[in-house]
Amino acid sequence: IHETLVDLLTIQKEIHSGLFAVMDGTVSGSGPGPRTMMPHETSLLLAGSDMVAVDAVASWLMGFDPMTIPYICLAHEAGLGVGRIEEIEILGEIPANHRQHYTVGDNFASLVGDRLWFGVFRPLQHLFFHTPLVYLFIWASYVYHDFIWWPLVGKRRQRALRKSSRWGKLFRDFQP
Repeated sequence: IHETLVDLLTIQKEIHSGLFAVMDGTVSGSGPGPRTMMPHETSLLLAGSDMVAVDAVASWLMGFDPMTIPYICLAHEAGLGVGRIEEIEILGEIPANHRQHYTVGDNFASLVGDRLWFGVFRPLQHLFFHTPLVYLFIWASYVYHDFIWWPLVGKRRQRALRKSSRWGKLFRDFQP
C-alpha cells in the first residue's frame, strides 16, 4: 500500500499545482486501526502545503519515527515532500507534553487476515482474495466490527469520549 500512496501523491502533484492538507487531530486513535482504536482527545489541527510533512509531523506527534513509515520514507526519497522531522518548519506551539506514545496492533479481524495473507494459508491467497470467496471475508469483517466489537467495546469507548472530552461537550451542546 505504501508504494500505491506514493504513486497517488505523484499523480496528485502532476495534476494539481497547489496542494494543501488540513489534518483534524481533535480526536486521534492508538492501537489497531482504523476501526478499533482507543480514542484520545488531542485537540490538534495540522495544515501545510507539503502532504508528506503533514503526515510526518502527525506520526512524530504520535511517537513514531516518520522515516520508519514506508510511505513517508519513499515519498521523501522521491522528492515529493519532506519526511525528516528535523527538516520541517513547524509554526505554532506544540506543548511539551503533546508528544504521545501510540501503538499499532492487531484486532481479531486483522489477526485472521494476517494468517490468511501472510501465514500458512498464503498458498491459497489467490483462492481467498481473488475469487468470490473474498465476499465471505468482507461479510465476516462487517459482522465482527458492527455486531460484536461495536456493541461490546466500541460503543462504550465512544460514550466515554463524548462524556469526558471538550469535543463531546461541544457536540452535546451544539444548537444549529
